[in-house]
Amino acid sequence: MRNEREYVEYVQARMPWLRRLAYRLCGQWPAADDLVQDCLVALYRHWRKASAAESVDAYVRAMLVHSYLAERQRSWTRRVWPVAEVTGPATVPMADAEHRVDLLAALAKLSAGQRAVLVLRYWEDLDVAQTATALGCSTGTVKSQTSYAISALRRLLPAYQPGRSDTP
Repeated sequence: MRNEREYVEYVQARMPWLRRLAYRLCGQWPAADDLVQDCLVALYRHWRKASAAESVDAYVRAMLVHSYLAERQRSWTRRVWPVAEVTGPATVPMADAEHRVDLLAALAKLSAGQRAVLVLRYWEDLDVAQTATALGCSTGTVKSQTSYAISALRRLLPAYQPGRSDTP
C-alpha cells in the first residue's frame, strides 16, 4: 500500500516533466501521451526497483527514452498517427516562434537516436555521462551521435547558420 501511494505521489508531481520530455522526443502531443502512458505502466510494475534507484528521475527518464526508441523501431503498421491534433484556445505567439517551428520540423527528420541525444543534452541539460546512462550507450556514442545530429540540423536549417548573409 505504501509503495502504491509513493508511486501515485511521484507520478502526480512529475507528470508535467514527463509529458514535456515525451513531447520533445515524439514531436506530437498524442504520441507523447501514449509514450508516457506506456512508461507509467512499466514504472508501476517496476516501482520497487525504481524507487530504490539512486535517482528515480534518471531511472524514469531512461525508461521513457528506451520506450521511445523501441516504439520507433516497431513496424509502421503497428503505429497509429492521428491526422490532426486538438488544440486549446489561441495563445500569444512566442518570440522567435517561426524559428522554433523550423527547429521542431528539422528535429522530426532526424533518426530517433539522434533526436533523443539532442533532447537529452540540450533540452534536458544532461551531461554526456548522464545522457549515455539514459540511452544505455557509451559516452563516445553520445558524443558522435551529438556531432552527427548537429551536422544534420545544420544541413536542414541552412538559413540559421552564423555568418551567412541570408540569415533572417
